[in-house]
Amino acid sequence: MTGTDSAHKHRFLVLHDYGMGGSWWWIHARSAREVLETFAWVEVVTDPEVVARFEGAELEEVGIDAPLLPPGLDSLRAERDAQRGHEGFGALAGRNIVYLRRPWDDEDDEPVVYLMEIGPDGRRVRQVELAEDRTALRSGPDDWPFNPPIVDLFDPALAGQEISRREFEDQWAGAHQVGPDM
Repeated sequence: MTGTDSAHKHRFLVLHDYGMGGSWWWIHARSAREVLETFAWVEVVTDPEVVARFEGAELEEVGIDAPLLPPGLDSLRAERDAQRGHEGFGALAGRNIVYLRRPWDDEDDEPVVYLMEIGPDGRRVRQVELAEDRTALRSGPDDWPFNPPIVDLFDPALAGQEISRREFEDQWAGAHQVGPDM
């Protein structure tokens, strides 16, 4: 392990899930929250079966205060460092459910707005897609081939995208279920 001051630190299994794969590390830190506050786009894995599966794996092991970090983890710390101090940093972190309104304006697709119910790990729980023509489609985990974290709840930009549960539920109730051919 690299880093200093290992006293009072615990070993956490940390994942950066990028959808079709992920990067894994053992990080020694004072708390799971400290890991999340230090590195963008990671989650602390607590599922005992998953942790046990990685116990014997040859993962990089590092102290949270290490001056040098493995490739990938270093850029996640740099991203988090750039966010820290901005208004809204961490405002949505630690909640069980968060509701967001996020525009999607991809040049290859028609502009849409996504209303999302997000769990504490940044993954979608439910989603409503609002098209410009006022069509509303709802979907859930059974409709998605994979469901990586879609937001980092410490990101200060998210605070301005928060909506109420009521707004989400009203749109959910009026939306059509995504069909198998959509």
